[in-house]
Amino acid sequence: MDTLFTPEETPAERHAEGGATRPLAARVRPHLLGEGSGLRAAIERGLPHSMILYGPPGTGKTTLARMLAERSQATFEELSAVQAGRAEVRAVLARAAERRRARDAATVFFLDEIHRFNKAQQDALLPAVEEGLVTLIGATTENPAFEVNAALLSRMRVYALQALTAQEIATVLRRALDSGELGARVAVEAATPAADGAPAGAVEPEAIAAGAGAAEPEAIAAAEPGATTAAEPGAITVESAALDFLAARAEGDARTALNALELAVETATELGEREVGIARAEDALQRRAVLYDRAGDRHYDYISAWIKATRGSDPDASLYYLAVMLEGGEDPRFIARRMVILASEDVGNADPGALTVAVAAAQAVEHVGLPEARFALAQAAIYLALAPKSDAAGRALGAAVEHVRSHGAAPVPGWLRSGPRPGHDASPPTRYDNPHRHPGHMGPQELLPEGVAGARFYAPDDAEAELARRLEQIRTARGRAADGRAF
Repeated sequence: MDTLFTPEETPAERHAEGGATRPLAARVRPHLLGEGSGLRAAIERGLPHSMILYGPPGTGKTTLARMLAERSQATFEELSAVQAGRAEVRAVLARAAERRRARDAATVFFLDEIHRFNKAQQDALLPAVEEGLVTLIGATTENPAFEVNAALLSRMRVYALQALTAQEIATVLRRALDSGELGARVAVEAATPAADGAPAGAVEPEAIAAGAGAAEPEAIAAAEPGATTAAEPGAITVESAALDFLAARAEGDARTALNALELAVETATELGEREVGIARAEDALQRRAVLYDRAGDRHYDYISAWIKATRGSDPDASLYYLAVMLEGGEDPRFIARRMVILASEDVGNADPGALTVAVAAAQAVEHVGLPEARFALAQAAIYLALAPKSDAAGRALGAAVEHVRSHGAAPVPGWLRSGPRPGHDASPPTRYDNPHRHPGHMGPQELLPEGVAGARFYAPDDAEAELARRLEQIRTARGRAADGRAF
């Protein structure tokens, strides 16, 4: 396999210089791009452009930034927006200006977690990007359309990197072992042949550009895959099943898988073990923290999925998304509020008890707290998922609101007002007719304003058969069964 860059040092040289102290994910960074891609062409020409690299953790954002700086022979400056502020950014820009003035040298400024910067902080980057003082490469796990200022975004190109599949991560792990980065005495069990004639190690995490006509670069690991190292006497053998386990549990994050593999090998070495099996891999990985950001896209994605699953009457899906949110550290009060809303919006009067259950769950969250309140949330999720559904209440209110917006608010009939008004005639028939004075506690007096009388906003659906029957009885008793205009 051809490489885009000629390696400057061998794994042994990196180890000799103390490079082994770096995490494996940092030592085995992918540095190839798909043939013919725009990003690869920019790197090969040494002409990087300002861009946003948008994607999940462990998909190569930092790697691509370093590649661009290396090939363009630019100085690489790196900050994390989590820790840095405007002062640190100004210092980077000042060094870039001095660098350009003194020797006409370029600067690639990599800003990780750029979405963490507020509007003022992002605005401070605009002049430097416009003037070409730095090539700004921002990395983010959140949708830049929502998290990056429009003015800054318009001056940068957006590339969306996709999470790696388990098969791709397994190939990356094999490449890491084959590269010698974990030591010459670490061997991998014979690789499983690629299915359907696919090339062994066809790992190509795509960085698909979001803009129209943008290129589709692929960050591919450098080491040649597929070769199986013969185990030397005393060597540590990594079972293929262990690699597959790490790949499957990494949730698309190559960094997580690589670091877990490195820890598993180191632990086996310290304990004098000759094999790294699933048990050792499981111990190294432990239970990976759920990839969930309470303030980002996944926060909204999972609550949206929970709402739709519960509305769709699937208790298993409802419980699954609830579990993801709880394991990810979501505020249980936020979940409880959504349950209360769904109880009225999607269950409604098809089962009035749903609102009682949801409110009780919200109260349990306040009075009991986690972890015990999880049971109340689970109980409510199951109840809401299995309850009969009706959105008639929401549709009825929407129809009434649309009428008000279209026609304005009609004056309240005199007999329904809170008290006499100057010029108001309190004599019959404008006097309020109390329905309790009529049989069945229903009177014939019109209760809608003039011009709205006869409007029908509420239309019970099949899940509200009893209410539909009751409504028909009331309209008949009030002499309004034959008239009415539906909205």
